Amino acid sequence: MTYDALLYSNIVLWVVVVALGAVVFGMVRQIGILHERVAPMGALANDRGPDVGEMAPDMKIAGIDGNLIRTGGPTANGRSRLLLFVSPSCPICKKLLPIARSFASGERLEVVLVGDGDMQEQRDMIQKYELQGIDYVNSPQVGMTFQVGKLPYAILIDEDGVIRAKGLVNSREHLESLAIAKETGYGSIQAYLKARGYVKDEAEARREAA
Repeated sequence: MTYDALLYSNIVLWVVVVALGAVVFGMVRQIGILHERVAPMGALANDRGPDVGEMAPDMKIAGIDGNLIRTGGPTANGRSRLLLFVSPSCPICKKLLPIARSFASGERLEVVLVGDGDMQEQRDMIQKYELQGIDYVNSPQVGMTFQVGKLPYAILIDEDGVIRAKGLVNSREHLESLAIAKETGYGSIQAYLKARGYVKDEAEARREAA
């Protein structure tokens, strides 16, 4: 009797496990479908620091490799400048570094990475992610001037030194959204959607994206 009871209990246990597995699989599938239906919001901009449409603060700061780097002003090559604020302790930042490297290797953007922390940690990150050749500033002054409070954060400055788009970024799509915002003449994807009547205001867009 004891053996039969143990056998039946094991059978019931496995039935419950299989049923729970099926439920979890169904929930994961529904989440995936929901994710596909939700349009990407693009880089979410904050309302602090220099505004879109204003001239970017033009600071001249020595980069990690010793060269002098400008954060604003007209670019010598006629390309837009992308300031990407990152940190060695930020996991999402590290995922964006290969993307930033590919952006810098093309002809669309002049990429400037901006950090604020231990110099050796910054150098180790440069070495690990093969960021040699990309301008890299390690200075709290830049972040304070642009009032960047969260990472990773990006600011797109056009060839004349005017801020065209800015926002929090965590994917290639978010970085691309800055370029799209510049091309369409809107300071952010949220402003573009608002003008098209897709959202009521940017505050609502942030709530929907949260």
